[in-house]
Amino acid sequence: MNGNAGLPDTDQASLAARLASGRLQAFAQLARLDRPIGWQLLLAPCWWSSALASIARHAGPAWGQLLLLALGAIIMRGAGSTYNDIVDRHIDANVERTRNRPLPSGRISPKAAAGFMLVEALTGLAILLCFNRFTIGLGIASLAIVAIYPFMKRVTSWPQFVLGLAFAWGGLMGWAGQTGDVALPSLALYAAAIAWTIGYDTIYALQDSRDDAIIGVRSTARLFKGRVRVAVGLLYGLAVLLAAAALARVGVGALGWIGLAAFAAHLGWQVSKIDEADGKGALALFRANRNAGLLLFAGLLAQAMVSHFA
Repeated sequence: MNGNAGLPDTDQASLAARLASGRLQAFAQLARLDRPIGWQLLLAPCWWSSALASIARHAGPAWGQLLLLALGAIIMRGAGSTYNDIVDRHIDANVERTRNRPLPSGRISPKAAAGFMLVEALTGLAILLCFNRFTIGLGIASLAIVAIYPFMKRVTSWPQFVLGLAFAWGGLMGWAGQTGDVALPSLALYAAAIAWTIGYDTIYALQDSRDDAIIGVRSTARLFKGRVRVAVGLLYGLAVLLAAAALARVGVGALGWIGLAAFAAHLGWQVSKIDEADGKGALALFRANRNAGLLLFAGLLAQAMVSHFA
């Protein structure tokens, strides 16, 4: 079986999709290296938070920390996805989009996947140990949310909220990595990232609504059926307001606000394009959130650089 052909959401432009083959390809798919959007969305709140902390401290961007956060996001996204696939392998076998993933298709055994996850987790720990003690504890605490997430779709229509708690955690990590604590700006940014995550993952879940209804898997896409555009619009609006509160608390300058305005405009464009019946369009809109996250980061990063020399 050609693994890329069997996975409809693979990003064919990714390095893993173009170079990996055979068993190596299967492990790349297990770690979602063929779908870099996952770690890119996980990284965005980390970089927002780090840049915001630099502005608050009137310091230049923490380039070394930004690199460590990127490496950590790639590794821990892979570890979380591997764990999720182990837990969900029987559900994935009954969903068209996921039935050819490495575990349900039999290309990798659960035992091999568990060993791979351990290697990923230990690598992530090595990266985490490069941070201060408070941030190390904060990073370890996030594992409790990661552990329960795969089970939430079985018991609540809001699994996207739990995903948001996990994916937005970087809104705390970047700030803590520089300051050694968690303050109101980082908490507001964390809340903004949660609302953003629920919104974009609701769009993503539109792809599986039909299969999810058959097998009894819950999601906000099913919960908001017929009103997804309104619901996502409200979630995105909340994300922008909370991010604005974080920026105002720190007292960012014009460049930071321009970044937020660009982020808001991008989210508004997404809402205007939502079509609940268009699965391919939903995947494209979901992936577009990489650019939305980068717009806000670019504004904050530029502001951090200017504030340092002001």
